[in-house]
Amino acid sequence: MLALALSTQFEKNKVIMNLNANEITSATDNRQKLIYSSQIHWFHWLIIALSALLTYGAWYIASEQVDKRLSERFERESLQVIELVKERMQLYEHALLGAVAHIDASDNHLTNAQWKNYSNSLQIDKAYPGINGLGVIFNIQEKNLAPFIEAQQKDRPNFGIHPAHNEHEYWPITYIEPLVTNQQAVGLDMAFEQNRYSGIKKSRDTGLAQLTGPITLVQDAKKTPGFLFFAPFYQQGSTPNSVETRRRTIQGVTYAPFIMHKLISGTLAINKRHVTLKISDNGQSLYSDIDNVEAKSIDLKPLFSSQIMVELYGREWLFVIDSNLSFRKASGQNQPYFILAGGIFIDLLLLALFIVLSRTNRRSLDYADEVTRELKVKTKRLIKSNQDLEQFAYVASHDLKSPLNAIKKLVSWISEDCEKILPDSSKEHLALLVNRTTRMNKLLDDLLDYARIGRHNFPPEQIELKTTADGIFSLLDHPVDFKLSVDEQQLLMPRTPLEIVLRNLISNAIKHHDKTSGHIQISCTQANNMHHICVQDDGPGIPSELFDKALEMFQTLRPRDKVEGSGMGLSLSKKTIEHYGGTLTIESDGIRGTKIMVLWPVTPEKLEK
Repeated sequence: MLALALSTQFEKNKVIMNLNANEITSATDNRQKLIYSSQIHWFHWLIIALSALLTYGAWYIASEQVDKRLSERFERESLQVIELVKERMQLYEHALLGAVAHIDASDNHLTNAQWKNYSNSLQIDKAYPGINGLGVIFNIQEKNLAPFIEAQQKDRPNFGIHPAHNEHEYWPITYIEPLVTNQQAVGLDMAFEQNRYSGIKKSRDTGLAQLTGPITLVQDAKKTPGFLFFAPFYQQGSTPNSVETRRRTIQGVTYAPFIMHKLISGTLAINKRHVTLKISDNGQSLYSDIDNVEAKSIDLKPLFSSQIMVELYGREWLFVIDSNLSFRKASGQNQPYFILAGGIFIDLLLLALFIVLSRTNRRSLDYADEVTRELKVKTKRLIKSNQDLEQFAYVASHDLKSPLNAIKKLVSWISEDCEKILPDSSKEHLALLVNRTTRMNKLLDDLLDYARIGRHNFPPEQIELKTTADGIFSLLDHPVDFKLSVDEQQLLMPRTPLEIVLRNLISNAIKHHDKTSGHIQISCTQANNMHHICVQDDGPGIPSELFDKALEMFQTLRPRDKVEGSGMGLSLSKKTIEHYGGTLTIESDGIRGTKIMVLWPVTPEKLEK
């Protein structure tokens, strides 16, 4: 333990000496730096100016990016609103065309009961939210008016066509479901009012689904804007090719009435969008969020606004779209101002920091001078302490080994003189004493070698790996049937540390082998500026949980009575390798064979020179 303590103390002193020497040099340099940095120089102002310029640039770029991002987002929101309206109108068109197909399938002989069953099967309220109903309007010429009314009054005695007008044809709403909410519309003649009449004639002439202009539904008690949606059906089921034929063969239209605010609330609920909406048709208002939603969601000074004209089924709807308050809250438009405020704050902090540093640097000079003086004194003391420790290590080595050698000789003399009179048990005790003395001597040598690591710098030289390893193997006590295979490699590294490592690793492979014959293989490659040296044997393996223990001092994995050794071999090798910047690791499956992997840094050629 004495040699180990000396080694530890020596290393500590050496580290402290290096630190002190570095600190003295550093303190001198820092003193000059402190003198220079005690004033605010031009580059300090340059840093502040650049920081301010950077702040302004960051604010400007952030503002541009935020504006661009918000503009793109508003455009997406606007287009999404329009697309949702278009998709919903297409859904309603499909419902009307489905009704046309149903009428065609009934060969134009449709009764009120049949229409009611068909409408109920569609589940209009659930499948078509926003729609006010689904109905049928027949085209009745003046000569067929009386028979038509008579036929309808068989099932519905109160059925009548209203109001009166001056046209020569009639377009009465004949069937509509749900009837409860649309009772007032039954019998209403589309020819009495211009928007209704022109819309139904346009649908007849084009053969396509068409919208009316803005109207007020008779069944809407609030008298808010709405419109009708028509889809024509003709004799023989198919749509004729010419306008004249269409007018001659028209049978009627399927239609859907809409109250505009119900349509929008079912399609574009205000809580699901970040824009407010106004829709008009030819200057007539169809819908406005201002009239239908709470004022707290309306932004009186919107960030963005756009007007988009959209053609829908024969009409042109003007969408006026503004960003609302929820859009403003989610926009994060204050971010550039936060950046600006933060940048100004940082600029002020920098200025304050430079002022404080310039005032405190002068105070630090006295302290630096004092520390430098103390470090110089400590360094001189440590140099003297290291010299004393090194001298003491050699004296202690001689004083400890001399009694051990004397004991070994004394036991040898007793064994020779009393060989015939000593009982076998005493001879065994004397042999055990010799064994223990030899082991103690070897342990002391290893400890002293361990303590000396790092005290001497061995220069790198050209080494033949095979020649060096074979020489070490020949000097070791090994069974005749043991073989050593070594790669032929030329290495540039310190000779003595490499020999220490190879001697311990080869000796361990021989001592811990469980057979009288064995094979040790040493290979060497170079990669990533490291020598990869592998010492592999075919002896017993080392369990993975014992890898760390095997690398500790005084540790052997087999009883000392069976394997002679100090337990320092791997520890000594590991410390030597780590001193030169390398590593030592163990690889084994725990059953058979062990690899000791050594990574040793490649010595630059210029260092050899």
